[in-house]
Amino acid sequence: MPENVTAWWERRQRSKGCETPYPVGRYREAWRRYPVLVRQYHPEFNAGRTLSQIPPAADVYLTWQCDAGHLFVATPSEQRSRPSGGRRRRSVWCPVCAEMAVPSRVVAERVHPRVDEPDRVPSAPVPPASPAAPVPAVAPVAGRSAAPRRPGAAGRAAVPAGEGLRRVPGSAFRSARAPRPASAVEAGLRQRLGEHFAFDLAPNAVAVGRPFFGRHEVWPDFVIDELRIAVEYDTVGRFGLEHVGPREEADRRKDRLLREAGWEVVRIRCRPLEALGPHDLVVSGVTAKLVDDLAAVFGALRGELFVEAYRR
Repeated sequence: MPENVTAWWERRQRSKGCETPYPVGRYREAWRRYPVLVRQYHPEFNAGRTLSQIPPAADVYLTWQCDAGHLFVATPSEQRSRPSGGRRRRSVWCPVCAEMAVPSRVVAERVHPRVDEPDRVPSAPVPPASPAAPVPAVAPVAGRSAAPRRPGAAGRAAVPAGEGLRRVPGSAFRSARAPRPASAVEAGLRQRLGEHFAFDLAPNAVAVGRPFFGRHEVWPDFVIDELRIAVEYDTVGRFGLEHVGPREEADRRKDRLLREAGWEVVRIRCRPLEALGPHDLVVSGVTAKLVDDLAAVFGALRGELFVEAYRR
């Protein structure tokens, strides 16, 4: 059961038999992936303990302060699990801001006449609307049977040809559902890859054997069908929401599905993110050297001679 930070610290002192059970900086690397939480944490609100002294999975109540100045109490696990779902707002890191961002619906209260106001006459009741006239049925064309219409079919868009077909897991294709490049940096990296390699980077999706968020396809940032390698470019994003917490678990599940389909995944992880897989590259940004580093990883995975055959 969670407890306040003072009681939690004293209990850890007794269990470890020392004055400082967790020295300053012990968990600094673990918290680096959450720059927003580092900014929201203040030692003066938490008995003088720094965030680097708190294990990310500790069952302790901590006081946080968002950029708007709201103070709230939450455990480290609760804070790390906040950036979930499809929201991309900074307010998701603060429960007060999140509630203000989605105001509740206000239902108008019906006003009834009061008994102590005899001069107040209630308005006349509104007569019920007359029933709508029945819509005449359309006569069928001669020689053609009138097929019954399904409810809601009139306003439903037509399904493109082949949209409902299941593709073979591992096949690369171009999906209309795939999102566009998220940043100019990603577009620049695509240009660099096109300048150095003769890869066909037109596909943007890979079919998988099990559903990923309800669809049997995933959308890597770069689909290299010639090597059967998916390249992902990961950053924490503008508000520190991307590829952390539950979204990191989604990245791991996506990688597992790709590997089950016969593909390999290479993630370019911009600091403070850490590597998720054995072939990931942890970098500070996109540089000219990054393409050479990717080529080395491609060669280790698929053979240097095979990769060199695609060099421009």
